[in-house]
Amino acid sequence: MSDSQNHDLPATTGLFSFKIIKQSGLALPHFSNYIMLTPSKIPYRSQPGFARTYAMNKLTLGLFYPIEAYSGDAPTMLGHIEIAQQAETAGFAALWIRDVPLRDPNFGDLGQIFDPWVYLGYLAARTSHIALGTAAIVVPIRNPLHLAKSATSIDQLSSGRLLLGVASGDRPVEFPAFGVESDRRGEIFREYIEVFRQLQKTSYEPLKWSGGILSGADMVPKPVAEEIPLLITGGSQQSQEWIAEHGHGWISYPRAPHQQQIVIENWHNEVRKHCGGVFKPFSQSLYIDLLKDPDAQIQPIHLGYRLGRNQLIKLLEVLEKIGVNHVMLSLKYSHRPAQQVVEELGRYVLPQFPTIEI
Repeated sequence: MSDSQNHDLPATTGLFSFKIIKQSGLALPHFSNYIMLTPSKIPYRSQPGFARTYAMNKLTLGLFYPIEAYSGDAPTMLGHIEIAQQAETAGFAALWIRDVPLRDPNFGDLGQIFDPWVYLGYLAARTSHIALGTAAIVVPIRNPLHLAKSATSIDQLSSGRLLLGVASGDRPVEFPAFGVESDRRGEIFREYIEVFRQLQKTSYEPLKWSGGILSGADMVPKPVAEEIPLLITGGSQQSQEWIAEHGHGWISYPRAPHQQQIVIENWHNEVRKHCGGVFKPFSQSLYIDLLKDPDAQIQPIHLGYRLGRNQLIKLLEVLEKIGVNHVMLSLKYSHRPAQQVVEELGRYVLPQFPTIEI
């Protein structure tokens, strides 16, 4: 089958009957048959992005933007779409985007520079099945209506591939710039997340929150599933109990495996206490400098390790055993071109931690 030809591929997902038009190697949604104006009944666990990334007792791999090595706060952002397509072909489960609205010299990291929603739309148009995640959208500085409109639009445009990591924010310069009281960001986060969830699951239901009133109108489009999978990031100024009860999963930070095991056990205990047997995955980031020598021994670096691929495989096996479900790999501190690292990971590492078949 030539990629230069157009092929209509019928597909049915729950209440949705739609076509995927394959053009130039990409799967593009054909919207004439979409039901986007009424809430979906499809469970969030069946949303394509979640289903290909998360399964109990399994670990999958993603790439954390920017996918390049760079010093200072600003990446070049050159060739990233080609790398994203390379990652999709190699079998990575997800690509993860940052939310850094302002350049703060004291923070030292601009993420992918571009607005996360605009860049996610760009990625959605240039990829076909890899999940597209945020790690994480800063909720308190956004109107919840804008948050919902942006997120559900990306979810529909990507045919259900959005994984929404959210956080309360930790860069002090942003809160006065956006007119938000920093001391109230935890409270605002909880309120806006509740509004965001209700907007997805209801139609024309009046909603009132501290910043607005919705009456006689509806937020559309609705997401592909009943909700976009919601992944609370870090502490987000919330208790572990609240995160377990209100999130569909948790994104935390890299730690030594013996420390991470304790964190994961506590997470599972909270989930069981408040949600019974519901599977709520645990994800983490990991910065790597993958050396050419496949047997190079492990050396600590900031938020990760310098190591060869065989040691990386052993580390990931340990993380899978202790309950990590997804690892977002960052190449910021790499000494090799990103294309080489992605190629090596795809050939030797990904076969040990394959994306979930859906």
